[in-house]
Amino acid sequence: MYQLIYFSTQSGNTHQFVQRLGIPNKRIPLSPKEEMINADEPFILVTPTYADNDGKGAVPKQVIKFLNNENNRKLMVGVIAGGNTNFGQYYGYAGNVISKKCNVPLLYKFELTGTLREIQDVQEGVAKLWEQHNKRRKRA
Repeated sequence: MYQLIYFSTQSGNTHQFVQRLGIPNKRIPLSPKEEMINADEPFILVTPTYADNDGKGAVPKQVIKFLNNENNRKLMVGVIAGGNTNFGQYYGYAGNVISKKCNVPLLYKFELTGTLREIQDVQEGVAKLWEQHNKRRKRA
């Protein structure tokens, strides 16, 4: 089985998106005072984007804290990023940053809470990705 690990702020956009997917998930704590979760199996990271006009600050601090754990980074198989197309080239930019720094594929970008089409595409794509991932694990 596969899971999503996600971060969502109080706006709840990413939380709503993840819940609509119907895929097992864990949430990175909103408050830095809460104990950070740790991944114990392969996962896909889902994160919102908070970039300024230059793309700085795109990855939320709680996501950075989660990814500072080497084991979490090793178990991540891909990233999905939320955003707002009003931000042009920085739409979903957190996904670009994480993909590059952690050497995992940027699987999807979604608008705010996700359109029905985005939900369907992610559900189908994640199922296919996990099928391929499990075949590789069985061969190893």
